[in-house]
Amino acid sequence: MEAESKSVVPRSSRWRRWGIRLSKGLGVGVLLLLLLRELFFSGPYLPLAKPYDGKILDMHCHVAGIGAGGSGCFVSQELRNNFRFGIYLKAFDVTLAEAEEQGDQLLMERLAKGIGESRRVGAAIVLAMDGVIDADGKLDRERTEFYIPNEYVAAETAKHRNLHFGASINPHRPDALERLQWASDNDALLLKWLPSIQFIDPADPAHEPFYRKLAELKLPLLTHAGQERSFTHARDELADPVRLRLPLSLGVTVIVAHVASTGKNEGQEDIDRLIGMLGEYPNLYADISSMTQVNKLGYLRQAITERQLEGRLLYGSDFPLINTAAVTAWAFPMNLTRKQMQSIDAIDNPWDRDVALKEALGAPAAVMGGPAKFFGVPLGQAGAD
Repeated sequence: MEAESKSVVPRSSRWRRWGIRLSKGLGVGVLLLLLLRELFFSGPYLPLAKPYDGKILDMHCHVAGIGAGGSGCFVSQELRNNFRFGIYLKAFDVTLAEAEEQGDQLLMERLAKGIGESRRVGAAIVLAMDGVIDADGKLDRERTEFYIPNEYVAAETAKHRNLHFGASINPHRPDALERLQWASDNDALLLKWLPSIQFIDPADPAHEPFYRKLAELKLPLLTHAGQERSFTHARDELADPVRLRLPLSLGVTVIVAHVASTGKNEGQEDIDRLIGMLGEYPNLYADISSMTQVNKLGYLRQAITERQLEGRLLYGSDFPLINTAAVTAWAFPMNLTRKQMQSIDAIDNPWDRDVALKEALGAPAAVMGGPAKFFGVPLGQAGAD
């Protein structure tokens, strides 16, 4: 007797069935998300009475450089080989070939152009970045991720009316005090540290002369606190905000970047450790740069609704990170309407997009307008020519 033949389902039919099942599953998932959104939609973190109507100063803006055109900048080979390097260049709308051919000043020009095209942001403080200093007091290129010299940033920002100089000096340099004086003489508005990659311990008593000079020059210290994941390695314990008690006690005005969002020390969130210091130090401030990144969800809410932070928060962008996939309005479906998320992400200018997102979430006018007043930089009205 002839063996009974098995029915064979054509491959195309199997794929069609899987496609139907997947579509149904996705449909159910979307409906579930919409239901959850209806149930838990809470709107902005704070109701925004009125957006800030003046031009905004971005007090936390980075530039980059590969050493082209005699800038003196460099990026470690480790970072150049990392996926982040290409993302950062793309955020500046510059290719590696263009930078090599036209020089690092091209990135500064693109920066000035982008701010010049912004309706909301009128100027930015562009940050230099010192490196790791070795036991002989010299720049340790092997352990430095990236280096942006003060001289380069001072010279290039002087060419653009909407850019201001933010210095960076590692206190381990033997001539650190002289460099501080030079920075002040060349119109630096602040000093920038990233302790976890510069290997600076803010609590080291050896830095007392440096802090006294900072206080004398009235140069605010803008320093990262909290976890650092923008580079290939970091010593996060150096970015504990509690380590900033020494400069604060010596009269230095300290601005903690990102309100110390992300990261823990001694079992406590770094942002909570920062908030716990506010009552003791009236010279302690924080900026809201990068606080809409997908890895920092919830921290902006905590910052702008914390009563102890009222009058202590300043707007910053942390460009170029705001111009990457790490920041999107679609990450806030419980706080923004679909129309808001769509319209914000459609804004072409990265600074305008950043301002719109933070305002939609409830960042008060006092925070957005704070830096221009804090640093004494007069700017015009938003949207003015």
